[in-house]
Amino acid sequence: MKNLILLSTAFFLLVSFRPDGGYKVGDVATDFKLKNVTGSMISLGDNKVAQGFIVVFTCNHCPFSVKYEDRINDLNKKYAQKGYPVVAINSNDAAQYEEDNYDGMIKRAKEKDFSFPYLHDETQAIARSYGATRTPHVYIVQKEKGDLIVKYIGAIDDNADDASAVKEKYVENAVDALLASKPVNPDFTKAIGCTIKWKK
Repeated sequence: MKNLILLSTAFFLLVSFRPDGGYKVGDVATDFKLKNVTGSMISLGDNKVAQGFIVVFTCNHCPFSVKYEDRINDLNKKYAQKGYPVVAINSNDAAQYEEDNYDGMIKRAKEKDFSFPYLHDETQAIARSYGATRTPHVYIVQKEKGDLIVKYIGAIDDNADDASAVKEKYVENAVDALLASKPVNPDFTKAIGCTIKWKK
């Protein structure tokens, strides 16, 4: 009986700490329309020539996000011309971290010369629909017969601290596989970073 109670408690805790919903690899992702740092509204459907997108949930203050900013910029410079541009989204509650507000996003994009859209998910609805929990957290989606199919979820690479010491470039490998019409392997890794700051 005691073991049964322990198992039930463990199951309850496991269920309780799951992210709300979210996509799995192979799911159809819903498009969105969010405000860019330029003031314009952006949706994935606006880009008719893209084959897919590297969607990155990130923010201004998180040390992990900061470490990856140049790498995210490089991903866009490398893959946008090949059909897989980066679209970055900040879903953090600015009431908890003021620097994550919209004005802070504009400032950061200018400072780092972002080559990609940096969108404000003010209601946090898009982060919840995707199931994003970390910054950065990557979702690669591919256009297939009018749908956006999730092909990869997880980390950018295997070394947040030192870009020169990276051994596995998960996002690059995934996009390269898609461009070559090959299966993505791995198609899921654990996202490493700060937790998304949810509204209270």
